[in-house]
This record gives sequence, C-alpha cells and structure tokens, in this order.
Amino acid sequence: MSQPVVVTAVFTPVEGRRDEAVAALSRGIAEVHGEPGCELYAIHDAPDGTIVMLEKWSSGEELAAHGAGEVVARMNASLAGLLQAPPVVTKLVPIPAGDEIQGAL
Repeated sequence: MSQPVVVTAVFTPVEGRRDEAVAALSRGIAEVHGEPGCELYAIHDAPDGTIVMLEKWSSGEELAAHGAGEVVARMNASLAGLLQAPPVVTKLVPIPAGDEIQGAL
C-alpha cells in the first residue's frame, strides 16, 4: 500500500505580478480538488513574498498522475512570465508522531 505524499511548492512572483500569479494558480485549484487522491491543495502567502502551495496526495501514483495532467499543464502555461524562477518543489513523506491526526498532515 502506498504512503501519502505531502508536497510544498514555493513560487516567487516577479515584482508587481503577485496578484496575477495568485490568479493563475487559483484558476485550477477547484479542478485539482476533484482529482483522485487529492487530500489537500491550497496556496498561502509567506512573509518573504513567496506563494507556498501545500499539497497532500493519497499516494505517489496519484501525485504523478496529477503532475502529468491537463490542469497542471494549464497552470504552468498561465504562470509564464509571472515568476522569477521555476517553483521549488519538495516531496515529503510523513513521519507520524504524537497524536495520529495532529502528528501528520
């Protein structure tokens, strides 16, 4: 059985283009929420001006299908010219500790 996968993706918008980057990311979020295995898919502002996406997928296979999907392709295309650099993506595997619910995303 596959383990859940947590992903962080950090987007650094071009100066003055933050709102456009947020809009580009936001357009596909509702669609992603309906994808198999999507447990969490949300964007957040960070104090350093970056936009941080937090994701949780039921399995690595479902994450891979998401990454190869049409929504991600559209999102990436809509971000063209809005980011200083490619997003920094990190895949994490939970190490549960403490309370079963609070100890892992």
